[in-house]
Amino acid sequence: MQAVRFSRFGGPEVLELADLPEPHPGPGEIRIAVHAAGVNASDWKKREGLMDQELPQTLGYEAAGVADELGPGVAGVALGDRVYGFSTAGAAQAELAVLSHWAPIPPSLSFPEAAALPAAVETAWRALDQLGVARGSTLLISGASGSVGSAAVQLAVARGARVIGTAGADNQHYVRSLGAFSVPYGDGLTQRVRALAPDGVDLALDVAGSGVLPELIALAGGDPDRVVTIADFAGAQQHGVRFSRGDTGRALHALAEIGPLIDAGRFALPVAQTFPLADVAEAHRVSEHGRVRGKLVLLAH
Repeated sequence: MQAVRFSRFGGPEVLELADLPEPHPGPGEIRIAVHAAGVNASDWKKREGLMDQELPQTLGYEAAGVADELGPGVAGVALGDRVYGFSTAGAAQAELAVLSHWAPIPPSLSFPEAAALPAAVETAWRALDQLGVARGSTLLISGASGSVGSAAVQLAVARGARVIGTAGADNQHYVRSLGAFSVPYGDGLTQRVRALAPDGVDLALDVAGSGVLPELIALAGGDPDRVVTIADFAGAQQHGVRFSRGDTGRALHALAEIGPLIDAGRFALPVAQTFPLADVAEAHRVSEHGRVRGKLVLLAH
């Protein structure tokens, strides 16, 4: 089968479609014929050698497709079922992938729309849980228009929170359409937020990683415990803010629990652009540019 791989670190040109042995599921796992796989910023960071150092590496942690092989002890899914979920092996950008955690694809979603969900939904859900976002909270989200940010806005609104989201000028209307108050990021952010929340906010989530943690802490009453970042590890260490990462406990239940919100029309994550699997290098170029509203998705079938 063909899978995305790189054997040296560098730019998008190091990516290749390699012929690799077919994977097979272990206990509690399933294999899918991949129809679509999500692209994340971690993909190009891995490719550039900013994360894992082993070579060669495959890519992709989220995919959607059709179950075609079940591992020992698997129940609740049948061959031919449409499913989506996570590949902990990091090899979802391929024709076949083993999923360690999965859920049925909501009937209204296509394969690309389903492949866009796992990482963004799990990350946003986990961060909101860590912050304790609940009905009546006022939450500031820095970077509200990307895939994780827009997921966090919608999930927080569904919990009954009042949400203020920062975004670029082109995305102000989009953030408001998700149910949040929207303010431009950049100089004067604190004053713009206080115009909407004179006493500051209860909680703040940094999705963008743009160096705003001191402002978020100040707006959240000066308490670093009321701020979580998913994007600024160094800043989190410097300012005493919690850095949310998957190895501290994932919100994997979100895969199944997001379905009712989608069916009710209360959650959607747009697919910004799709690419054939063979065009993965171009997908990386677009991802690195960083101005995408929604999700980039690779199509394997």
